[in-house]
Order: sequence, then structure tokens, then C-alpha cells
Amino acid sequence: MTGPIIVGVDGSITAEKAAEAARDLARALDAPLHVMCAFEKDRTEVMGSGSDTWIMSDAETAVGIAKNVALGLEAPGLTVTYSAGRGKPAEALVAEAERLAAHMIVVGNRRMQGLGRVLGSVASSVAHNAPCDVYIVKTVGE
Repeated sequence: MTGPIIVGVDGSITAEKAAEAARDLARALDAPLHVMCAFEKDRTEVMGSGSDTWIMSDAETAVGIAKNVALGLEAPGLTVTYSAGRGKPAEALVAEAERLAAHMIVVGNRRMQGLGRVLGSVASSVAHNAPCDVYIVKTVGE
């Protein structure tokens, strides 16, 4: 097998289900797992208390989400990495898959029913544009 399995996360319960499925696939296929969180805007917020100042950005928040999920997925014999990517979630996942020469992208099926089906979903967009296989996990509608 070449390339990692990439899973997109956003901190939601449905993304967590997709990440767990991606972990199971990676272990079964003896592939590395890469956890990725997208952020659309590069906003920065400065917060302070007394003489202390913190600077938080969307990029840092996305990296934190990806890192926390990656840490929760660690398992013996499994290599897990993480990153954040700028752009709409589907576009960022596809770009990351191209950059890493991914074997597969794993996404959940959130927003694939009802109005979301008409307006589009991350899973649908990834499936139509991915440079590799796509596995859509049934995370909602169970």
C-alpha cells in the first residue's frame, strides 16, 4: 500500500465516528493515518487578562482539533499524523490527499440527506474530486 489514509475532522461527533472508521481501516490495511482539519479564514483573535496576552487563530484552532483527534486514535503499530489546511473542507482534503499521495480519504455522510443533498456536502464534493479512493462512513441517519 502506498500513501496514508486521510480523515477529515471538525470536532463534531459525526467526524469522530468517521475518524474511528478511518483508524480501523488504516490498521486493517497496515497504512499510516493522517488526521486533517480545515479552516476557511485566517482570522486572529487577541485575548488578554492583566499583563498576559494570548493570540488565537483559526489555523491554531484547526491544528488543535486535528491533534486531539489524532491523539485519541493512537494504537499500537499505527502511525498517526495530523495537520490543518486552509480552504473549504472538501477542497482542503483533496489538496492534502494530492500533497501526500493518499491511498484513501475517509469522510462522514453528514449533510448528504435532505436540503444538504441539494446544496452539496463535503462527502459528495470529495467523492467527485479526490485523486484517490473515498470511503464515506455512515455517521448520521442510523
